[in-house]
Amino acid sequence: MTQDTAVIIPAHNEQRHIKTVIRKVRQQKVKGCRIIVVDDGSTDRTYEIAKEEGLTVLRHAINLGKGAALKTGADYSVKTGAKNLVFIDSDGQHMPEDIPRFLKALHGTDIVFGSRTLSRKMPSILKFGNSFINKVNSLLFGIKLRDTQSGYRAMTSTAYRKIRWRSCGYSVESEMVANTGKKRLKYREITIKTIYSDRYKGTTVIDGIKIVLSMLWWKLSRR
Repeated sequence: MTQDTAVIIPAHNEQRHIKTVIRKVRQQKVKGCRIIVVDDGSTDRTYEIAKEEGLTVLRHAINLGKGAALKTGADYSVKTGAKNLVFIDSDGQHMPEDIPRFLKALHGTDIVFGSRTLSRKMPSILKFGNSFINKVNSLLFGIKLRDTQSGYRAMTSTAYRKIRWRSCGYSVESEMVANTGKKRLKYREITIKTIYSDRYKGTTVIDGIKIVLSMLWWKLSRR
């Protein structure tokens, strides 16, 4: 059975938030939409809670990383006929109410990136790291974005086939941007609100260094 849109939610040990995120996505009532949760080797009840919601839940036996979870969900969605893919985090930071905005912005383009508004609750190291990575991405790949590290984004299935990434970890967002530039795809950026409800647990300084080194490698590679 085919569907117009797949909302892909990568999740690792998110038993506190996953049910709320799923139900808020459902409330958007996007026509032809299917929700795909990818449990990335969780050791809590994330998988069981998602299954209880009666949707498609894919599972990694061990934790492979966010990039791997996104790719598992995207591969499955494209294989089962999705035309559009929306990626949203499972920790409640993103507002599912923005999904219709992403899909509207996707008309006539290949990929839509969410840009987080600066907040006092955003860790200072995150602000600095994002700004630096944004500038490197612009220099290396000609992609000018205010926020290259937001995980909230949408793309067509055709675009996904062209930019399908190799990254398994947090560098996946940057590789998507790099591949968008290398493949000369059309893109847009929309402003989104981000809710920092927990202590920040995403990319670290070490992750940021690895991302920049990876970007240099992607620039030199022929892929």
